[in-house]
Amino acid sequence: MKRILITGIIAVTLLVSCKTKQTASQAVTTGVAEEDKTAKEIIAGHYKNPENYKTLVIRSDVSYKDAKNEQDVTAEIRILKDQKILVMVRYAFVTMAKALITPDEVSYYEILNSTYFKGDYKVLSKWLGTELDYNKVQNLLVGRALYDLNQGGYKSSVENGLYRLSGKSTGLQKDFLFESDKYLLKQQLINQAGAEPRMLEVNYTGYQDYTKAVLPAGIKILATQKDKVNIDISYTAVKFDENLTFPYNIPNGYEQISVD
Repeated sequence: MKRILITGIIAVTLLVSCKTKQTASQAVTTGVAEEDKTAKEIIAGHYKNPENYKTLVIRSDVSYKDAKNEQDVTAEIRILKDQKILVMVRYAFVTMAKALITPDEVSYYEILNSTYFKGDYKVLSKWLGTELDYNKVQNLLVGRALYDLNQGGYKSSVENGLYRLSGKSTGLQKDFLFESDKYLLKQQLINQAGAEPRMLEVNYTGYQDYTKAVLPAGIKILATQKDKVNIDISYTAVKFDENLTFPYNIPNGYEQISVD
């Protein structure tokens, strides 16, 4: 359960509220890449998509699977842009865990076993096959490239109707595939070779166009190291710029644990 909860955080999680209305949106029709574009044009197009919000609430269904575990949960993610992410997880309508992600720390507590964890991003990085930080987690959830594409050199090409950016740095092979209309991400691939090879593949199954942002409709994550982890996330409702609270207090008497 520990890995399910923490990994599900990165993949997205949320608490279901029965009376919440979904913000109006429409499905995005993605384009087919036919003509060559420079890396600079693709990057500029990707970052041109609006992110005009201060707070964001995402409700979703999350499925997790690895070699030993399978679990389906519902969850709510509250994002105070660039500052913190609160995740609340439910199973069968019962709150199972809460997690708080900040630029400095990852923390969660699990109600069933009365345990909690506090630490840095090393655990998440290890499980998902690439070095993570707060910005990468936030970017993953909102359909942005994990890495700042303006840093480092990328080569552009057209592959199966998508624009592809490819680059290498510090032992990593990084590939990003975009549709052609709004340069929305369809796939992110991060590969690390060496004695302990790791791979992270993130696929975006569709997008919804809201007034304040274009957000994923679904995310499929495959992390491969010694084991494989699959996470499927379906966004069911989205709201922007509400007056949110971020209640997170580890209950007294909970046991602190370390996570391998």
